[in-house]
Amino acid sequence: MVDELHTYYLTKEEPNRSCLLALRHIVLEQDAHITETQKYGMPCFCYKKKAFCYLWTDKKTDEPYLLLVEGKYLDHPALEAGERKRMKIMRVNPREDLPLQTIVTVLQQALALYQSGVIKLK
Repeated sequence: MVDELHTYYLTKEEPNRSCLLALRHIVLEQDAHITETQKYGMPCFCYKKKAFCYLWTDKKTDEPYLLLVEGKYLDHPALEAGERKRMKIMRVNPREDLPLQTIVTVLQQALALYQSGVIKLK
């Protein structure tokens, strides 16, 4: 599994590769209970074994985004639902500095859903 995850990142062209790797690092440092796996061909981050968020690239723009599984519970201007009922995404421009504070704020709000019991863990 580890090799598949590394392959996912390494097959991306720059600047997406660096952006996705930076996002990966940011997600993993938010809580010791966050682990990384791969689901549906994309990196998936779980909080205590429950899917928390994914990293992916937009099919039209080829730009990375952070997909929050329980986004419907989150209200932040950086998030968009589109046609999704449950999930929301945060688009990231790989050619600009990452909005670190915004990313951390959104991730912490999402984590709070799991830590507080709003999202039931197995």
